[in-house]
Amino acid sequence: MSDTMTHDTTRASSRIIRYDELKPCFNAFIDTRTPGSDKKENFTIIGPGVSENPEQFVHMAEPHGFNIGGARQPPGCTNSQHSHNTAEVFYVHSGHWRFDLGEHGEDAQVALSPGDLISIPTCVFRGFTNIGQTPGFLWAVLGGDDPGRVLWAPQVFDMASSYGLVLLDDGSLIDTARGETIPEGKSPMPVTSRAQVETLKTYSKDELEACVARGGSQGPRGSFDTLSGVSETLLVGAGRMDWPHGFRISEIAIKPGAAIPAYRLDVADVWFVQSGNAIVKLQGTTTIVGPGDTMTFPRHEPRSMRNAGDEPVRMVAVRGGDAEASPLWS
Repeated sequence: MSDTMTHDTTRASSRIIRYDELKPCFNAFIDTRTPGSDKKENFTIIGPGVSENPEQFVHMAEPHGFNIGGARQPPGCTNSQHSHNTAEVFYVHSGHWRFDLGEHGEDAQVALSPGDLISIPTCVFRGFTNIGQTPGFLWAVLGGDDPGRVLWAPQVFDMASSYGLVLLDDGSLIDTARGETIPEGKSPMPVTSRAQVETLKTYSKDELEACVARGGSQGPRGSFDTLSGVSETLLVGAGRMDWPHGFRISEIAIKPGAAIPAYRLDVADVWFVQSGNAIVKLQGTTTIVGPGDTMTFPRHEPRSMRNAGDEPVRMVAVRGGDAEASPLWS
């Protein structure tokens, strides 16, 4: 191969956040001492995320118009019931998960496996649990440069207070078990009221299932589908999940020996590797990305990728905006 392979010493490689270098936060939220929720890892990959811990590590702060995050949890670990005012999409990288909607997680439930995607509508309580036998990782997309704050179900506050965690009205977390005290001029976040709960939406199991795209399922085709050995299925922003998110998501598969030639986009373009290894060329540098890696391409700069392995490469692409962004071939 004539291209020079590099990983961590070039400007191009600074656009890649590698799975094995992700830095977790173990106490990102108010529920992280509650038994059953105390082993989860939260990752803020691109953008500020919704972490309540100011010590949360942000891997890339550059605004994209959306946020990328992640959650890794061992078997049986739960993320407590909460709501968002912006879009929240999860793609299952590994593990088996159950998503529960409603104040107590009893309105609707759906199970997801690797390669499945779920787009949870705004203003509805949701939680999720690793129901598998091994640790699992969820890759997440949140709407907007500022995805706002989490609204917790009332019972989460009660559980947290038993373990020394207090959420303040500015969205930050105080750990009284470590001797921290509420700063002057700040107050605890009021417990979510019954009136607030009643403003949130409820969903049936069928309505929730309509927010899921199963791995390998058919859907509208994307621009890369015309390339030999490449397929692209539109998952979010088209088909049955066509409501506005502020971004669009598609799944791309590249067969061994196939390639996506150099192209440009005038919107944010972030890719996540589900399986396989891809050779990516950006800014004159060639590097390899593998399972769990996230890469973000600068607007207007050419990028290309190919599969030089023996197995198919499967990736997910997130592009900014609700309108389709067609590639400009170089």
